[in-house]
Amino acid sequence: MDVSNILASHAAKFQSIAVEKDTPLDVDTGLLTVTDLNPVDEDSYKDNLEEYLQSTARDGIQTLIASLYALPTRASPDGPLAQLPPPTTHLPRAKPLPKPKPPTKWERFAAAKGIQKKVREKKVWDEERQEWVNRWGRDGKNKEKEEQWITEVKANADVDYDPVKAARDERKSRVAKNERQRLQNQARAQTALTDREERKKEIERTLATSRVSTASMGKFDKKLEGEKKMRGVKRKFEPTEVPIEKEKETSLAILSKIDGDARRSRKEKGGDDVLNVRKAIRTASRGRGGVALGRDSGRGGARGKRGGKR
Repeated sequence: MDVSNILASHAAKFQSIAVEKDTPLDVDTGLLTVTDLNPVDEDSYKDNLEEYLQSTARDGIQTLIASLYALPTRASPDGPLAQLPPPTTHLPRAKPLPKPKPPTKWERFAAAKGIQKKVREKKVWDEERQEWVNRWGRDGKNKEKEEQWITEVKANADVDYDPVKAARDERKSRVAKNERQRLQNQARAQTALTDREERKKEIERTLATSRVSTASMGKFDKKLEGEKKMRGVKRKFEPTEVPIEKEKETSLAILSKIDGDARRSRKEKGGDDVLNVRKAIRTASRGRGGVALGRDSGRGGARGKRGGKR
C-alpha cells in the first residue's frame, strides 16, 4: 500500500519550523523579543490583512521558540528551565539614574576601619519555644524581656520598680535613638548636597563672567572638560551711522554720568560745588566761553599760585 501521497498531504498542512527571510530576524532572547526588519509586502497586506499579520507573528514566534530550545537548561521541580542570556537590546530609561546617596556617619567609620557589612537574618531560633521567631517586630526576639514571667531584680531597686515597664522603656529608647540618628543622617546629607549645588552654581557664574569679559564673548576660548555650552551670550555692536539726535543723546548721557560721578565724589569728601573763577577767566580769554565748576584752589580764595588777584 502506497501511503506517500497521504503523508505528503498531511505534511502540507504544517509549515516548516525553519523560517527563511531575505533579512534574518533579530532575536533578543534575554528580553524575549523578535524584530522583523523586512519591508512590508503591500500586495499581501492589502489583500488579506489578518492573514498577513498572523503569518508575520507566526514566523517571529517560531524563531523565538527555536532560540529558546537552543539555550542551556537546568532541572527544577516544575521541569527543565532555560537560562536566559543577558539582553543585547539597550532600552531607554523613562527617568534618569538616581543620584548616589552620600555615606552615613557609620558607613564612613566602617570604611575607615575596614568593617564588613553583615546582613543579619530576620529569623532567629528561640530555645524556649523551640521555633524560629522574628528578630524584631511583632512577637520579636527583642521583646522577650517584656514577656518573661520571672525577672531578676537588684536588691537596691525601688519598691515600685516594674521590670516589664523598664524593659519596654529601654526598647523604645533604642528605637527613638535609631530614628534620631536616621534624621541626622538625612539632614547631614541634605546639607552636603546643598553646599555642593551652591559651589557648582558659583563656579558656573564665575565661568560665565570670565567668558563675557573677552571681546569675542568666549567664542575662541578653550573649552573645559564637562563645560556646558553658553547660550544667548552675544556681543552687541552699535551701527556705524546713527542720526544726529541719537548721537547727541548718547553724548549728553555720557557727560551727565561723568558729572554725576564727580558730584558724588565731591559730596563724599565733604566739598561743595563752587565757581572756579580763575579757570572760567582763562577759558573765556582763550575764546572758549565755557564756565568750569569745581573747588577754588586759590590760597584763601584771594590769590592764586602765582599771587595774582582774582
